[in-house]
Amino acid sequence: MDKHFIYIVKCKDGSLYTGYAKDIEKRIAKHNNGQGAKYTKIRRPVQLVYQEMFDTKSEALKREYEIKTFSRQKKLKLINEG
Repeated sequence: MDKHFIYIVKCKDGSLYTGYAKDIEKRIAKHNNGQGAKYTKIRRPVQLVYQEMFDTKSEALKREYEIKTFSRQKKLKLINEG
């Protein structure tokens, strides 16, 4: 069964980016090679600081959306507690 992940990376400028991936290692490598999201392309390198795993893509995407609505403070709290 496939696993689905949401993740948060910390960018070089200190900002946080939340995303979805089936293979986090490959996705982080893409971000750092400039092939990831437009947002991270100019903020490389990125560092993985948080991840969650889900059984379905639907669950993961719902959680990704939820986290993207969080304030920076709430994201930092999630990262620190995770």
